Amino acid sequence: MGSPALRPALLLLLPLLLQVPPSRGFPDIPWCSPIKVKYGDVYCRAPQGGYYKTTLGTRCDIRCQKGYELQGSPQVICQSNKRWSDKVICKQKRCPTLAMPVNGGFKCVDGAYFNSQCEYYCSPGYTLKGEQTVRCLDNKAWSGQPATCVDLEPPRIKCPSVKERVAEPNKLTVRVSWETPEGRDTADGILTDVILKGPPPGSHFPEGDHKIQYTVYDRAENKGTCKFRVKVRVRRCGKLHAPENGYMKCSSDGDNYGAVCEFSCVGGFELQGSSARVCQSNLAWSGTEPTCTAMNVNVGVRTAAALLDQFYEKRRLFIVSTPTARNLLYRLQLGMLQQAQCGLDLRHITVVELVGVFPTLIGRIGAKVMPPALALQLRLLLRIPLYSFSIVVLDKHGVDKERYVSLVTPVALFNLIDTFPLRKEEMVLQAEMGQACAT
Repeated sequence: MGSPALRPALLLLLPLLLQVPPSRGFPDIPWCSPIKVKYGDVYCRAPQGGYYKTTLGTRCDIRCQKGYELQGSPQVICQSNKRWSDKVICKQKRCPTLAMPVNGGFKCVDGAYFNSQCEYYCSPGYTLKGEQTVRCLDNKAWSGQPATCVDLEPPRIKCPSVKERVAEPNKLTVRVSWETPEGRDTADGILTDVILKGPPPGSHFPEGDHKIQYTVYDRAENKGTCKFRVKVRVRRCGKLHAPENGYMKCSSDGDNYGAVCEFSCVGGFELQGSSARVCQSNLAWSGTEPTCTAMNVNVGVRTAAALLDQFYEKRRLFIVSTPTARNLLYRLQLGMLQQAQCGLDLRHITVVELVGVFPTLIGRIGAKVMPPALALQLRLLLRIPLYSFSIVVLDKHGVDKERYVSLVTPVALFNLIDTFPLRKEEMVLQAEMGQACAT
């Protein structure tokens, strides 16, 4: 150990030796303070493989744990000033701040830091489009694309219930009203358009089943629809039919409640039963069923007036008077009338013949022969000349409408009859029934 005299000197030099950096070949001793990095790992290599990892010249590599990034140099060196060459920390990684979706938002567990999970949500009436949940990844990017809130839900609209109505008396329609339904958008409450398909409220609806539809649109062009039906019923008595050899004219639809049907007979027939019937509220027809029976002229009456009364409002009379059956005008006139029998029947014309001079005077209506005295009364009542050919035309009210002293053609006669007021109504009915003479 040397001379005892040197020991005090070595003890004085030892502290100085410890403060002087060891040179190559000096012993391996700690120099810098141990390095620790929170959320990171440190890998150090001492010079020449020394035992201590904090000796002068030691190099340390810094690696951060997953989700953290290094702030500073990835490698530090223990310097002669007993300090490391850089200060390093492992800072938690952070993703870009998420954009707040319009009409929605998001909630995050740990902000925008690594491994934080954020969940998107939308305001009422809006639907999330995209990934509902995203996570901040190690590469500082979110796991999915930013979500958006879109209006996919259609607006709501509620229509009234089915409307059932009954048509008014003598009508085939009924006025139906309802409150116009109001739509509501589930998102922003704004509607851009309302479209009605069908008649508007307050319209008159005919018999049947009618569909009404309302459609509303919101600003996202979503549409909502509601439908309801209007059912209109017409109360009916059942169809009537024109009597054989007769006509029927009805108001409205002919068999609905309040409808009136009027009946008449063709020429040569008389109406038996009700001339008019009404469809009543109990859905039964008033009156009795009408029939048309062949007209039976009574030539046994005592006066000419009583004879004419049988034709009142039923027939028109074409009275031909001649002093003798050999009269040429008489014979020609009868010949023309026989060829125009259809036109006579169509116009309700009865031909009355007065032939001869009293007491050998004969009156004839078709196959019926009136007594001479009655035939004479008729001549006198109508002031028909006794000794010359003459023609008198009476309308259905017994009014003397025209007189001829010579032949009258069927065409001229029919043209005259067709101007009579009652005849115009008959022509309309006959046209409806399809009655006409062959040409």
